[in-house]
Amino acid sequence: MTRGRLFSRAFRRRAWHGIAREARRSAARPLVRKICPDPVDIVVIAKGDSPQATVVCEIAVTPWGQFVEADVAPLSHRVVNGVSPFIAADVGGTHVRLGLVRPTGHDLQPVEILSYRKYACADYGGLAEIIGDFLDGLDGPRVRRGVIASAGFPLEDGTVITANLPWRLSPREIQGTLGLEDLRLVNDFEAVAYAAALVGDQEVLRLTGPATVSERGPTLVLGPGTGLGGAVWIPTGRSATVLATEAGQAALSVGTELEMRLLAQMLKKQPHVPVEHALSGPGLLNLYRTLCEVRGVAPEHFAPNAVTAAAGHDPLAREALEVFCGLLGSTVGDMALLYGITGGVYLAGGILPRIREFLLQSSFVERFLNKGPMRAALERIPVRLVEHGQLGVLGAANWYLDQTQQPH
Repeated sequence: MTRGRLFSRAFRRRAWHGIAREARRSAARPLVRKICPDPVDIVVIAKGDSPQATVVCEIAVTPWGQFVEADVAPLSHRVVNGVSPFIAADVGGTHVRLGLVRPTGHDLQPVEILSYRKYACADYGGLAEIIGDFLDGLDGPRVRRGVIASAGFPLEDGTVITANLPWRLSPREIQGTLGLEDLRLVNDFEAVAYAAALVGDQEVLRLTGPATVSERGPTLVLGPGTGLGGAVWIPTGRSATVLATEAGQAALSVGTELEMRLLAQMLKKQPHVPVEHALSGPGLLNLYRTLCEVRGVAPEHFAPNAVTAAAGHDPLAREALEVFCGLLGSTVGDMALLYGITGGVYLAGGILPRIREFLLQSSFVERFLNKGPMRAALERIPVRLVEHGQLGVLGAANWYLDQTQQPH
């Protein structure tokens, strides 16, 4: 079949059944001619309503002669650009998000998620147990490669120093326990930076700045979740470099009289108050409790979600959330100036999607812009809230492809 050409068409299941049935009869010839007007050797017909259900059937064809149906292979396990499907894990202090992903070969959307699950960290004894459960639930050949996106600082022995996980994290041990051929580690917000620029307009909420980016410059990605993660995407010619940061561990900087009182109260308990002790889910709760101490009242809410839920009717909860938004705006403005951000700011994940309407009405934008003579420069930087729940998984997968496919 040296003169063969390859064609691909997608059909829903019902249509496929008819094609498969007729492929053994001469009545199928007009259909194949319609799909492929010239004589071909192989017609590839894909069916399925979801990535998990999709299969590919190859039908060998002599020029308008007999049709022979070949083996059926799951599409989710077919190799694209030399890379078979692999797992990508977005590991946070509260949840682990896991996806089976594969490359698409397209620059605008380099990877697609074939299967996805979200796990509560507290329900499992470690990450190996979570990944093992995910792998056991997949159909087809055992997946042997993967990437973990997590906050923390990796040590030479393969363990990761992180303040927000309920158990020890060692990718090297996980790889050995699960028998994986390759398991790599990337900073969680370094991973998010690899994906933030790929999200569509329908998945972002513009908080301030122009609707479009005027130049391809450094881009900041920041997110208050269990901690405060941050990374900077820096264009370098035709590619990019991502600078991972430990933004959440920098010292908290305040700008109002109330914030000064709150910081002074926190400093009575510890000599260093990191940014994430205010700008994170637990940080919001810390702000609320400290505000109660300063006001001399007993706290009524004992979880970040409870504080955000009560902001509509509880003055102290609302005040704590307002302080949170103001500090976030000021911190983002500081980081934009420190890193020379011109390509935009993406606020991703964490508690922000739950307070989007409050954030829009808060002092966030004014505090972001309140940098003296640099206000005009900050006004030219678009700041967007990303509302894509699988951003960490997609970013980790994009980073993995970048690491494994680039020439060395």
